[in-house]
Amino acid sequence: MPRPIGVSLIAILFLLVAAYLIAVGAVMLLTPGNVSMSAGADLLGGLEVAGPYMFLLIAVVATAIGVGVLRLYNWARRLAILAALLGMVLLLPSVSSAVLDFRIAKLVWGGLGVMVRAMIVWYLYQHPIKEAFTH
Repeated sequence: MPRPIGVSLIAILFLLVAAYLIAVGAVMLLTPGNVSMSAGADLLGGLEVAGPYMFLLIAVVATAIGVGVLRLYNWARRLAILAALLGMVLLLPSVSSAVLDFRIAKLVWGGLGVMVRAMIVWYLYQHPIKEAFTH
């Protein structure tokens, strides 16, 4: 069975996130103070305060998930679902805060993040997609 286009898009999304986190983490390591740790707040959900090494660690995990999903490994599908669920949970406080403070831009950005993650979970749980992941 050929790889579904949605699976390829999800893998590319994980690889783009990894590339961004590697770039930001490398800049933070090479030129301290030039990039704020909040540059990864939407992707790391509070873990960005651990510093540039957390950026690089999460980038390695995202790369492994992206490559695994591209190769149709079932463990990668499960990790992608887990990462998306964890991302939704970590975004809830910022979305709730944006609602209470009536910050529309923050609400839209956080809501979009939750929706994309929910779509990833929903898509990877579909039966035909599950069947594509054979090993």
